[in-house]
Amino acid sequence: MDPTWIWIPATLLAAAAQAGRNAVQRSLTAQLGTLGATQVRFLYGFPFALLFLGLAIAGTGAAPPALNLGFLAYVAGGAVCQIAATALMLAAMRERAFVVVTAWTKTEPIQVALFAFVVLGDPLSLGAAAAIVVATVGVVLLSVKPGTPLLQDGGLRPVLFGLVSGAFFALSAVGFRGAMLQAPGAPFIVLASWTLAWSLFMQAVMLMGWMLLRDRELLRNCLKAWRVSILGGLLGASASQGWFVGFSLTAAANVRTLGLVEVLFAHWLSGKVFAQASTGRDKLGILLVVAGAALLIWLMPPA
Repeated sequence: MDPTWIWIPATLLAAAAQAGRNAVQRSLTAQLGTLGATQVRFLYGFPFALLFLGLAIAGTGAAPPALNLGFLAYVAGGAVCQIAATALMLAAMRERAFVVVTAWTKTEPIQVALFAFVVLGDPLSLGAAAAIVVATVGVVLLSVKPGTPLLQDGGLRPVLFGLVSGAFFALSAVGFRGAMLQAPGAPFIVLASWTLAWSLFMQAVMLMGWMLLRDRELLRNCLKAWRVSILGGLLGASASQGWFVGFSLTAAANVRTLGLVEVLFAHWLSGKVFAQASTGRDKLGILLVVAGAALLIWLMPPA
């Protein structure tokens, strides 16, 4: 098997773990607020990132790549954008259904494709563009209730939060992919783990520093909620590890488009965990998401 195709199972596992992480973070939002729930994925995910890095180094016998300014700059940019994206997503989830917000954030692949093409020069074929559009239409259909105007069920603000969150997630994906392009030569699993460890370290330090300066009580509450937060950290780090493995092997747009299957996991969680009813357009939306992902795999080989 060509190792570059590992991005496919890695992305599917990442999507499943991310849906679970989002559910855990949403449950923590009422207790810790948006910022506290955002910090959970970074602070409690960092130890697991170090574990993944240690396993990667032990398994390959390869050392991490040397640090350079380009790598650190791209990682820092991706880290900041991911913090903003996560905070906006959780703020939207406080006002609207879990699966709906997940769907709006999943307009991200279109933005990833454009940003990555402009910033990194990642290829964008007509086939890949078609797959991205088909899958994105699927998640938008999943987000709209039949007969319900867009401005009902929470209003316009959570929709805008979801869309802007998707834009920041897109920029973060481009940043992390760009960081890996600045550090060639290392085995893909070491490169992915190295980038993940640096990103979570930067994110945890940034948010912890802000809390120490502005809201120490929130930091104490985050530490007190360690039992649930450890699960969120594990799921978050596992999801990011899968995304980063994908970014190390293929274009960011490929990874994020296939990752739209997350909305299917979110749809299941929405019904099972949060008891939120599904819409009449679910079957068509799910079909389009699956069709778009399948079209991508068929027409767009790894870069």
